[in-house]
Order: sequence, then structure tokens, then C-alpha cells
Amino acid sequence: MEELLRQAQQILRGMWLHRWLGLAVAWIVGLAAALAIFVTPDQYLASARIYVDTDSVLKPLLSGLIVQANTEQQVAILSRTLISRPNVEKLVRMADLDLNLKSAHEKEAMIERVTRTLKIKGVGRDNLYTLEYLDADPEKARRVVQSLTTIFVESSLGSKSGDTDSARKFINEQVGIYQKKLEEAETRLKQFKLQNIDLQLDDNRGVGARISEVSTLLSQARLELREAENSRDALKRQLVGEEPVLLPDTPGMESSVSIPEVDGRIDAQKRNLDAMLQRFTDNHPDVVGARRIIKDLEEQKRQEIAARKKAAAANPAVASVNANPFYQQMKVSLSEAEARIAALRARVAEYDSRYRRGVEMIKVSPQIDAEFTQLNRDYAVHKKNYDDLIQRRESAAISEGMSAVSGVADFRLIDPPRASQKPVAPDRLLLLPLALLASLGLGLAGSFAASQLRPTFFESSTLMELSGLPLLGVVSRQVTPAARHLERKRRVRFWIALGALVGCFVVGLLVTFVLTRGI
Repeated sequence: MEELLRQAQQILRGMWLHRWLGLAVAWIVGLAAALAIFVTPDQYLASARIYVDTDSVLKPLLSGLIVQANTEQQVAILSRTLISRPNVEKLVRMADLDLNLKSAHEKEAMIERVTRTLKIKGVGRDNLYTLEYLDADPEKARRVVQSLTTIFVESSLGSKSGDTDSARKFINEQVGIYQKKLEEAETRLKQFKLQNIDLQLDDNRGVGARISEVSTLLSQARLELREAENSRDALKRQLVGEEPVLLPDTPGMESSVSIPEVDGRIDAQKRNLDAMLQRFTDNHPDVVGARRIIKDLEEQKRQEIAARKKAAAANPAVASVNANPFYQQMKVSLSEAEARIAALRARVAEYDSRYRRGVEMIKVSPQIDAEFTQLNRDYAVHKKNYDDLIQRRESAAISEGMSAVSGVADFRLIDPPRASQKPVAPDRLLLLPLALLASLGLGLAGSFAASQLRPTFFESSTLMELSGLPLLGVVSRQVTPAARHLERKRRVRFWIALGALVGCFVVGLLVTFVLTRGI
């Protein structure tokens, strides 16, 4: 510790020897700094505050119908990227900052200065932004902030409109492309279905299930055919053994004679009458009409029987056979049986043909099913993309309509652009003390550097340590009263010079304070 104190003492004594050099450095630096502070022109701050309202009443109402962008994020990005070179050049023209510029170099310097000076600050999360600009001319600073406010609002609206137009144009192009793809897929699917119409590709059941169904129908049709053939053979045997009889001549026996055409109609009308009597009374118009029709049919039957009797009287041999009601009924039944057998044979042939075709098709059905599945998959993909694009196009149209009605964000000018009445820079009350401290510090640094460049040894032990040589002797200096008086006068002059430096800065501070308060 004593060694450190001794070294510090040696350094201070060396600096004291070069005190006038340090004082000269302090005066030079102090005067230069004070001159620079007072020569620097006053700077006036122009500012404006803008509130960006991103809350719209339509947003919750149209939630899910439109694509809502993060408006807060867009505005924040805009505020950070607004001070770009194109915008600054536009700002210089709008604020008439380029009127007195005579060369491209001056214009470039002006753009660089405006870029450095402009500031856009966001205040918390309240979407409140402050625009600031410093300039020696308060009116010019106000014009710059006014122009920047205009660019801020126009940039947001223009970018949103451009994004909407680009999105709508892109979606329309994609809709056209996918519409063509969807039409081509539909055409391929239709042609494939027509080429393989027998497979019934739209049916959810497989080819095996359809063949099983056709096989069941074929077996059933064959069974019905055998039943019909057996019934026909029985009718033939009965017809061969039937003996012809004459029509009855006894009055009142006409009802035992069968005329299939008329009897069928009478039976149908009677069944209809029975059904109506369950719902209506005897006097109901429909009931009365049905009874009248039955009466007319019975009269027609009697007339038919009378006509047959006359024909039998003219040709007794033939008429007696043809007039046998049982014989006629069996012939009619036989004809019906033959017709049914023909129909069943046609049905069996058709089902057999379908069964054979199904067996042949089942061999190629896996490949056809795979191709059909692929075509359906392509069609489903194109249709889904097409439907999604149509939905997004409608959402974009609604979004554009909402932007036209309510706007993406509402820009509210909280504080209009205005310049400060008093200069905000340079802060001379702060800069002058800092300049004084800097000058004194540089003065001390100058004296210390001089003491190190031209060292002085105040003790013999220090000289021996640094030189490494033996010390033969020491010559003492005798200080006379005149020398002490001269040294005292030098010290007084030094402190007076140092005090004058400090006094100048104090006077400058007082004058600056008075002038600032006066303004």
C-alpha cells in the first residue's frame, strides 16, 4: 500500500511540474467545446400522434366468412418500414425540402439527414404512434411531420388495396385453371362409365354381389317356368278329357254359364262395391253408380247368352262344343298359361345372359374398379380445390366489401403536427458542464502524458531502481526566499488561470439559463 501511495505521489509531482501544459490543453479544449456548443444552431422538434383503431364492428359479425388479417401486426410492420428511401424521397418533395438544393450531392445529403432525424415511436400496445422530426426551422419541421403523417395513412391503404387486388386476381386465375381440370375429369369419368355401363359403376355393391343377385333371380325364374309348364300340361290333360255340353235351355240357368270377359268385370265391380260399402252408405253416389254398372253388365251377359243360343240353333254341332262354359274357361286358362310360359322363358334367357356377362366381367372388374377409383379420386381432388377456391373468392369479395365500408383500420390524428416553441437541442445547460469536465480531464491527461514522456526523479532510490546503477552522490538545492516568492506567484497565477476557465463556463451557464428562461 505504501508503495502505491509513493508511486501516486511521484506521478502527481510529475504532473504538477507540467501543470501549465495541462492548463493550456484545458483552455484550448474548453474554448473549442464552448464555441461549438454556442455555434450549433437551435433545433426545433415537430411531432404528431396518430391512433390506429383496428377494432371493427363487422369483424365479429363476419367471423368465419372472411379471412381477417392481423391488422395490428401489419400496422406495426408498416411503422418500422415506413422510413425507406422511396418514402423519404417522396417526403422531401412533399415538404419542399429540395427547393434550394442545387446538386445531386446536396440532395443525397438531405435524404441521409432526414432518414437519420425522422423517428416513429410506438407507445405500448395501444396502437398509438408518435412521429418526430428535428430541424432548425420549426415550420419546415412541421411540414415534414405533416407529410410523414399523410404517407403513413396512404401507405397502409394502398398496400391493403394492392394486396386485395393481387389476391383476387390470383384466385380468379386458379379458379379458371381448376375449372378446366374439373371439366376434364368429369369428361373422363363420364366416358369411362359409358364404356363400362354394364358394370353399373355407380352402384355401391360389388360385381360379385350383383352376380349373386342375378343368380338368385335366374333360379327363381327357372322355378317359376317349371311351375308354369306343369300347370300348362295339367290344363292340356283336362282339356282333352272334357266333354262338350249344350247351353242350358231352362230359364233362370243363365247364371251358370260363364263368359270370362263379362264375368271378370262383374267380379271386379262387386269387389269394388264391397269396399265402398265399408266406407259409404247405400245412398252414396259412388255406391249407386257401382250397382248400376253391375246391373248393366249382367244385362249384357244375358244378351250374350241369348245371342249364343241363336247361333247354336243355326249350327247345333259346333255351337254345342264352343258354348260349353267349362271348355271355354279351360281354353282361356291354357292360353294364359302359354303366354306366361313364353314370358318366363324370355326372363330366364335374359337372366342367364346377364349371369354369363357378369362371370366374364368379374375377370376384369379389379382393373376396372381400380381405374374407376383413380378417376373418382382425381375428380374429388379437383372438385374440393375448386370449391375451396370459390369459397375463398367469395370471402375475398366480402372482405373487400368490408374494407370499402369500414376500412381496415381507422387512423385518428390525436395531436396534429406542430413544432415546439422552444428549441429542444442542443441542451446547452447540460453540454456546458460536460464540456468543462471534458476540458479539465483532457488537461490532466496532457500533463500526465508530458510527465511520462519527460520523467523527473524526486528521490535517489527511484533513480537507482530504474537505472540499475550505483548512486555516487546527491547534490542538494538551496531554495532562496526570492525563489520561494517566485514559486508562490506562479502558483497564484496558475490557480487564477484555472479559476478563470471555470468562471467562464459558469458565466456561460448563467447566460444560457437566462436566455432559455426568457424564451
